[in-house]
Amino acid sequence: MSFKDNLTKKAVNVLINSILSTMPKGCFTTQESSDKFMLSGNDSFSYIPGEKWTCGFGKASFTPADYNSKTYYIAGYDSNNPVKGVLDDLYARAVYLDDNRGDGGVIFCSLDCVGMSRKDINDIRKIALESGRLGKIKSLNIASTHTHAGIDTQGLWGEKIYKSGKDKVFMENLKKSAAQAVITAFENRKDGRLFMGYSVVEDMQADVRTPVTYDKNLTRFRFSPDDKSGDIYIVNFASHAELLGTTSVISADFPAYLIREIEERIPGSDAVFFNGAIGGMISAKEIKKVYRDSIDCEAYMKGFGKQLGEIALSVNNETELNPVLNIKSRGIAVPGDNTVLILARYLKVLNNDIGRTEKRNKVCIYSEVGYMELGDKDVAVFLVPGELFPELYNGDFLTEKDSANHTTANYRKVLADMTECRHKFVIGLCNDELGYILAENDFLLNETLPYINEATDDMDRDHYEETNSTGPETGKIILDETESLIKSAYNC
Repeated sequence: MSFKDNLTKKAVNVLINSILSTMPKGCFTTQESSDKFMLSGNDSFSYIPGEKWTCGFGKASFTPADYNSKTYYIAGYDSNNPVKGVLDDLYARAVYLDDNRGDGGVIFCSLDCVGMSRKDINDIRKIALESGRLGKIKSLNIASTHTHAGIDTQGLWGEKIYKSGKDKVFMENLKKSAAQAVITAFENRKDGRLFMGYSVVEDMQADVRTPVTYDKNLTRFRFSPDDKSGDIYIVNFASHAELLGTTSVISADFPAYLIREIEERIPGSDAVFFNGAIGGMISAKEIKKVYRDSIDCEAYMKGFGKQLGEIALSVNNETELNPVLNIKSRGIAVPGDNTVLILARYLKVLNNDIGRTEKRNKVCIYSEVGYMELGDKDVAVFLVPGELFPELYNGDFLTEKDSANHTTANYRKVLADMTECRHKFVIGLCNDELGYILAENDFLLNETLPYINEATDDMDRDHYEETNSTGPETGKIILDETESLIKSAYNC
């Protein structure tokens, strides 16, 4: 590092430390307060089945009617990108599921947005739980599809870098719509049977950062109601929903067309999509052509979604699941090492729950992890609060030679090794959006302006994802806390 670079780094550190030391008390909260509306689920897991499954579906649109007369910002790529039209509506889609063992039902809600802070998710939980219209609920989870053509729900894509791109009225309506979808899912509940199957999807995904590794499985749940009304489909697949590129039109991207294919092919059915471990970055096969705008992005996006819908409907290895649902969640705290994100919190661009640590001028970000099992050790689901790099799930880390820091990944267990369930997957951006969650041995920061400029390693690889992460320790904390959570559920 040159003398000039060293002075720049010191000047930035002085500025950041000055800001952190003067942040008003109102910026901070506690773990207890942040966890207030998190339902922790089962204290311990039991495998005695209930008599039957009960499931319900609900949805509500939150596309603003006044998009032509009021400025909203598209989130995902460039900032200051005002909405100019609507290709398809944004929805909250929710599923209620109960094994009828008497300990309460579980609700999962999927939002067509780039991501949501846990603070905003807790607002949705509060509205739904305090409505008086939900029965006994043991877990309520909100995930984002990560569409890059939705309206800014985090604040990072506004007109100016120091000014939030979120619209207050839009966010209030989104939260009410999501809560309504949750309530409707509960009120529409029916008894029936639950099936799980999966398909290995070949030649549709890409990983634009080493190591090239990702989950190729498309996992499908199908609830078949006893009254022979429409089936409910739940689909999980790992890919950035960014196939429209730098568009100015509102869209849920490929998940909307995946869902449309299912619902049009199976009249009376309903479907919901949850994204997976998409850090890395995991996207669609032709994503580099989308980046270069050398492809008909709209046609490609719609075709990609339609093809995934066809694959979801073609699953032919269904297993019927016994009515057993175990789930457990836990609040966690991760170091707020990314001073740019903390500065954005200070400027009220972001609104994540943060707290003071014992170290001077250091803060932490409050979040949560969760773990769910369905059937008799049939399915394991890891609920991850951000964009997990797949190697933290499957163990396919870069070697000491090939990693940016030339060290070996040192984790006690990766997620896939924490369970003996026969099928397993990740729901990403679940109950929070902490950004990219990377392996520490390949986490590299720019020496002069960390978290501002991206670094380049000695193999000439760019390290962009680090600038959109909370810090190098986040992955380890999520793995360790999830392992501890599972052990407590097993009474280990």
